[in-house]
This record gives sequence, structure tokens and C-alpha cells, in this order.
Amino acid sequence: MDKKNKEISLQAKMLRKCIQMATSEHLIGPKIKDGTLRKKVKEPQWHCPEGYSFLRIQVKKCYVEILTPPKIQSNMVVLQMHGGGYIGRMKNAYRNYAKEYADMRNGMKVYSLDYRVAPRHPYPAALHDAVAVYHLLESLGYDSGQIILAGDSAGGGLCLALCAYLRDHGKSVPAHAVLMSPWTDLTASGSSYEENYTKDPLFGNTKESMIYSGEYYAGHDPHDPYISPIFDSFKEFPRMLFQVGSIEMLLSDTLDAVAKAKEAGCKVDCTVYDGMFHEFQMANPFLPEAKKAWQEVKEFIERIKE
Repeated sequence: MDKKNKEISLQAKMLRKCIQMATSEHLIGPKIKDGTLRKKVKEPQWHCPEGYSFLRIQVKKCYVEILTPPKIQSNMVVLQMHGGGYIGRMKNAYRNYAKEYADMRNGMKVYSLDYRVAPRHPYPAALHDAVAVYHLLESLGYDSGQIILAGDSAGGGLCLALCAYLRDHGKSVPAHAVLMSPWTDLTASGSSYEENYTKDPLFGNTKESMIYSGEYYAGHDPHDPYISPIFDSFKEFPRMLFQVGSIEMLLSDTLDAVAKAKEAGCKVDCTVYDGMFHEFQMANPFLPEAKKAWQEVKEFIERIKE
């Protein structure tokens, strides 16, 4: 396990302070932490970069967005699952993520799943949508070795749940996965939920946040591995790259998952970014640590042999 950025950048210190101010009780903090703003925020239309093509299609009960770069020189494809606590739909930040992935390996198609979300569509809606889009990729001729899973936060947990579901149903599991601070433990039982309770600028200092609400699993048992992958065996899981910030309440979601994956014989790379908060990768290219994280993702993906 690697640790990076023991001296955090000035930009990171400034951004962390801004997050702390925005999430304070005196401003809109409660609505940020409990997900109210995540559900209702209105964004400007995302503009597809020049030379790229963008297509949004319906697949059964969900949607998938397909970003195609100007040139495709790889037979690999990325299946991206976005974050948002299972209560927020696809946002422009994840379309920007798709652009990052599309530029890797000299050009790859990226399929970004816009899955149904709670509370209207609790578990197992998101998992069923992930399975549906995976089957779409299979129908297009992609085999498991050509599919790279990519997910952050809830999307990272959904990637792992998809792996467990495919394995349990006799399907081949994708060979590689990129997981940014995956939400693997919806029981909030990991050690960092206490250890980083006062440090986490996004979710800390309150139990009235989306990580405690239970909106996604509703009446289901949160110990179900398809909901909380930390309770899975991780057998037959992909080669994985994990990234996480050291002050996140979800830190143990990554560290415990890495330990289980290694115990199961999986090949795992994990980097803990010192002083970093949840989803710091969104601040690319403003944040030096985010630039380093995306460079690490690029190197991981470009090492894959076709």
C-alpha cells in the first residue's frame, strides 16, 4: 500500500477549508451532508468536447451515456459507475471523468451508467441497471477482459457489487477496476467512521448525513454483500486500483476491502493520499493531488495488456 503527498499542497489546504466552511451548520452544510442538494441541484448543459461524440440511450429501465473520442486505438472499453450516495443521478463531474478515461490508451469508448436512484428506486434497482448495461457491452462483442470498471464512492461500491453478482451467476468478471473511495460498508462499521469523524470536511461531525440515512437499502439488510461489498469474499475479483483520502470517514471502506481482496488472492494496488478528502479527484486539474491521482489511474490502465 502506497502513501502519497505527506505535505499537502496549498491548493488542497484552501479547498479543504472551503469545504469545511460550506458544510458548516451556519451555511448549507446540512443539505450538503444529507444529500438534499445532491438530489435537487440543477446543472448547466454539459458540452461535449470538440471532436468527441456523445450519445445517451435507454437500456431497459436506466440510461447510459456513451462518450467516443476522435480516434479509438484500443479494444478496451470503460464502464463507469458514478457516485452520489445512490441518491443522486449522473452529474457533469462524471462526464468530465469520462473524458479523462476516453483519452487513455490513445482513445477508448466510455459507457457511463446513469442508474436509478433512491429513495424512489432503492436496492436492487442500481445493481439491476449495472447488470443490464454489462449485458449490453457483451451483446456489442466485448468480453470480460476488454471491460474496465471504473467507479467512485457509491459507484465504486456498485462496481464491486456487480463483480460479486456476475461471479455468483456464472458470468466472467471484468479483468480490471479503478475504485476511487468506494463505499463498501453501508453499515458504517469501519474504524474510520469514528477515527475520522471530526476530520472529514464533507461528512464529519454529524450522523444526519447520506452515509447513515439507509435510503438505498431501505428495508433490506445492509450486510448483504450486494449492498455492502465489504461482506463479500472478493474471490475471483478483478485486478484493482484503489484510491482514498486519509481523512475520509470512508477510509476503512477501502482499507478493509483491500485487505479482503489480498486475502482472496486478488492483485491490488492501493494509494492513500495524505490529507485528502472524499472525491478529491474532482478538483483536477486545480489540485496537484488530483492530477497525481489521475496520472496514477492513467498508468494503471495503460499497463493493461490487450
